[in-house]
Amino acid sequence: MRRRKKPDAEMPLLDHLKELRKVFIVSAYAIAFGTVIGWFLSDYAYSFLAEPMKGIHEVSFITTTPLEPILVKLKISVVVGLVIASPIVVWQIWSFILPALKQNEKKYVYIIVPWSVLLFLGGIAFAFFMVLPVGLKFLLFAGGEAVESTPFVTKSSYLNFILVFMVSFGLVFQLPIVLLLLVKLGYLSPKTLAKHRRWAFFFIIVIAVLISPTPDLVTQFLMAGPMYLLYEVSIWLGFLIERGKRRKLAREGEG
Repeated sequence: MRRRKKPDAEMPLLDHLKELRKVFIVSAYAIAFGTVIGWFLSDYAYSFLAEPMKGIHEVSFITTTPLEPILVKLKISVVVGLVIASPIVVWQIWSFILPALKQNEKKYVYIIVPWSVLLFLGGIAFAFFMVLPVGLKFLLFAGGEAVESTPFVTKSSYLNFILVFMVSFGLVFQLPIVLLLLVKLGYLSPKTLAKHRRWAFFFIIVIAVLISPTPDLVTQFLMAGPMYLLYEVSIWLGFLIERGKRRKLAREGEG
């Protein structure tokens, strides 16, 4: 993308809107192109997403309407298209926002954005490889002994479930970013976070119950556990941030 010639502060509103329009257009073309590629990869993508179900031999996928197979394929294509286009979309947004930031703000963005992406992907991977195999078996067979039945799962319902499930875990894994940002801005301190561990544990349980895509205790526990671990990691990193602040102030005082 072509860099802006004028500093952001000097650009008139119309130029800002032109740049924003360019961001939307390029991003839309990238997503559309990615969706076309996703159409040809959709069968492989669905097969991969269905891996947690393949180990459960008693469960079968079904479709309940004539349109369901094509709609599932289309939805998978869009999801794959978003994944393929995400580097271009992120770069477009980055190129639009970056000139408006001050030098010290850019430094924080360079740190926050990569870690936020890594934590989001880590949350998705944890949900897919660790939580889903356990959670699906529990959900599908928790009441099986009371009434004998054969579980059937529609392709569309499974796709909606797994997408919401993984995105929920990706968002939950952003907890350290939020807490450390509040510590850095001075709204929280690691001592305060450590002092209120019990309340934090209680609210983490409440959050897990509210945002968990399933009502079972197993999934909620598997969501709350990593959240609390990330909370403890945030406290430790918060102390490191405060130590860095004190050292910086000491150096400035000596100077």
